[in-house]
Amino acid sequence: MSNLHKLLNQIKKVHPDADLDMVKLAYDFAKTAHKGQKRLSGEPYFVHSLSTAKTLVEIKADIPTIIAGLLHDVPEDTDTTLEEVKENFGSEVAKLVKGITKLSTVKYRGIDRYVENLKKMFIAAAQDSRVMIIKFADRLHNLETLKYQPKHKQIRIAEETLKIYAPIAGLLGVWRLRWQLEDACFKFLYPKEYDNLREKYEIKYQQQMKNVIDKINTGIKKEAKKNDIKYEISGRFKHLYSIWKKMQAKDKQFNEIYDVFAMRIIVDSISDCYKMLGIVHSLWKPQKDRFKDYISVPKPNGYRSLHTTIFCCEGKLIEFQIRTHQMHEEALYGVASHWRYKDPSKPESRWIDEILRVQKNTKSNKDYMKKLEFDIFSSRIFVFTPHGDVIDLPMDATPVDFAYHVHTEIGNKCTGAMINEKIEPLSTKLKNGDLVEIITEKNRKGPNPDWLKFAKTSTAREHIRKHAKNKGMISALIGKIKK
Repeated sequence: MSNLHKLLNQIKKVHPDADLDMVKLAYDFAKTAHKGQKRLSGEPYFVHSLSTAKTLVEIKADIPTIIAGLLHDVPEDTDTTLEEVKENFGSEVAKLVKGITKLSTVKYRGIDRYVENLKKMFIAAAQDSRVMIIKFADRLHNLETLKYQPKHKQIRIAEETLKIYAPIAGLLGVWRLRWQLEDACFKFLYPKEYDNLREKYEIKYQQQMKNVIDKINTGIKKEAKKNDIKYEISGRFKHLYSIWKKMQAKDKQFNEIYDVFAMRIIVDSISDCYKMLGIVHSLWKPQKDRFKDYISVPKPNGYRSLHTTIFCCEGKLIEFQIRTHQMHEEALYGVASHWRYKDPSKPESRWIDEILRVQKNTKSNKDYMKKLEFDIFSSRIFVFTPHGDVIDLPMDATPVDFAYHVHTEIGNKCTGAMINEKIEPLSTKLKNGDLVEIITEKNRKGPNPDWLKFAKTSTAREHIRKHAKNKGMISALIGKIKK
């Protein structure tokens, strides 16, 4: 079977009613444009275009995105112009290809130029997130062929991907690509650790995981039939990089990490999710404080699922994720799934909005990178307002950060905090699931400069510094008047 027919068959499985004539045209158009060009691997250049398109099909992107994936390098690397792309494939595809062409300049050539190019990338993501999806697919194939690059380029590209591209994939909810990007980078940045972990994790534990799945499925099957619940069950290893990070953070060896794989149960409806949760908890003892209901209260990026951890199979801790088919697609493919379901509403864009706010309010490029790495790309926690709204903040954020996140005036007039119905100091580090209520004083004139000692987010720190500066200027002016 030819590469074209394989691609078309893959697309039919995802988009059974799609008109594939434009895909065929794009395939031939890109193959002709790249004719005679070779990559460092010695392969025809078009192999890269085809691989990018295949990845986009795997994450169930829409047809214009797949076509743009085939064409994404044509205007930059061939004599064919963007105008010709527009004439043949329309303005929507041309706009996506143009966005990718702009992003091709995002390479490290000194901090100033690099930051300017990063800003272009985030603007592109705000305008149409599909541009970023294509960029992730493009970068993934580049990582797969990274061994043909010089060592210094391997390190640079892997570090750049791990610090910037993978976190953005996570922010947009495209977890499947984030995991793939992270593991590909892990392989080049820490090759010994990667090989060692892969041998222990993927080879020795394969049979053990199969045995666990069989035992759990045997337990669930009978109860599910009683409750007339149709379900699909599978087990998956958590990806290598996430396990390695957990080992580093907890200073533990691999055999000391217990939740190395997770069970996933897919059902037909939300009510079946909760019924299945009841079955799991009736069969095995749940671990205290490890239940999360992301269906009733979705994560800010739209993620929905039930999470619970139970003791089973000789006391092993096993995490369960229970969700519907649509929730599962949204969890794996993020914004790509929103296009697939033709949801006209824009997916959660607050991450990008926050990035653009940082861009607008930061003059120094070095400060910009620091703020990105902490405010946007760091580990996040999810806390609740008294009304049940979910607020996400960087790890180690405090009630002061929470207050300024809700509203500037709440931050400025903040005097105390109730955390889980107990009065706690404003310097308290918040944890996942905390219920936070800010105590304010109407007549308070502004924040305490001492809050800078523990405030974490750039938003909170900017407002505190601004008020302290204004207060200092007013004090100086009063001093001059008195003299």
